[in-house]
Amino acid sequence: MKAMLVLEDGTVIRGRGFGAPGVKAGEVVFTTGMVGYTESLTDPSYAGQILVFTYPLIGNYGVAPYTMVDEYGLPLHFESVGVKVEGVVVHEVCAKPSHWASAKSLDEWLREEGVPGIWGVDTRELVKKLRERGVMPGALAVYEGGDEPDPGELLELARRVDYGGARLAERVSVKRLTTYRSGRGRGLVAVLDCGVKLSIVRALLRRGFDVALVPYGTPAERVVELEPAGVVVSNGPGNPELYAEAIECARGLIEYGVPILGICLGHQLVSLALGARTFKLRYGHRGVNKPVLDVRSGRCYVTSQNHGYAVDARSLEGTGLELWFVNADDKTVEGVIDERRGLLCVQFHPEASPGPNDTAWIFDYYAKTIEKRREKK
Repeated sequence: MKAMLVLEDGTVIRGRGFGAPGVKAGEVVFTTGMVGYTESLTDPSYAGQILVFTYPLIGNYGVAPYTMVDEYGLPLHFESVGVKVEGVVVHEVCAKPSHWASAKSLDEWLREEGVPGIWGVDTRELVKKLRERGVMPGALAVYEGGDEPDPGELLELARRVDYGGARLAERVSVKRLTTYRSGRGRGLVAVLDCGVKLSIVRALLRRGFDVALVPYGTPAERVVELEPAGVVVSNGPGNPELYAEAIECARGLIEYGVPILGICLGHQLVSLALGARTFKLRYGHRGVNKPVLDVRSGRCYVTSQNHGYAVDARSLEGTGLELWFVNADDKTVEGVIDERRGLLCVQFHPEASPGPNDTAWIFDYYAKTIEKRREKK
């Protein structure tokens, strides 16, 4: 098969096709991670986007089956069930993977999931364009050799993409209350699901908490009825300022006094609930080696990240939130904290997957925050 990627600025990139034939459109973004493609492709935060991998060879360890699960029944090698990206762009795709856990190739997996891919292109040159121009909409077509689409039609399709105006969190959230039991009786943590990664659920379960995934749009009063020991506002895709229901829910839970951990989009939603502002980054932070500085201790951590928006540091004044982490590269906000109210918020992913576990202690810190609040009661 052949493939064509057309960007909003009129750039036409031709290559070889893999995965599913068809046409998909979305915001074209890139990740610098060397490994972890199954976790990245199933990360709900990538919904509505065409993902470019900068590492030159993708698919070499294949794809494990969804039936390979952990002690809680969660898939071991995926962040959700099903590929969430609109399309995939790689320099070279491995046709014959080699790994003991592999059940299929990346090509076979994407074909089953209905996701198109393009390979045989200069991804580094494409990423240079996205860094200079900024991320932009694109349309990706995979087709048989004699059925080449009209680049002009793909350009029109790309220009109709409105990633910043799409309420993607509603699409990827659970549709009904879903509960997981740890069996250790440490209490229940309610997760406001805006597209939560399963590794966040796993991190909470391994610390002895039961976890209840709450559908997007659930009001704070309904969450309080669950009598949670704490609440996690999850990661997810899209423009945080669109999600008025989630912002209002977070505001209500803050007033109720429940300890809250905000992760990625959740960090932005909690900040917005308290009066801060957010803005769109030129090309975002997506990868597994992003350095952040803890402004209180001076320590630097290497983190996994996937976001295109950030909290405006100038807007934190008057919110009660203190700056906690900053990005070591561009000095954008990577975390805020209000220990008096039990609010811990990080822009990066402490659960990693893919990536380093340097900041997994954030979950331990949150668990201690919950225990302290209980002792005060």
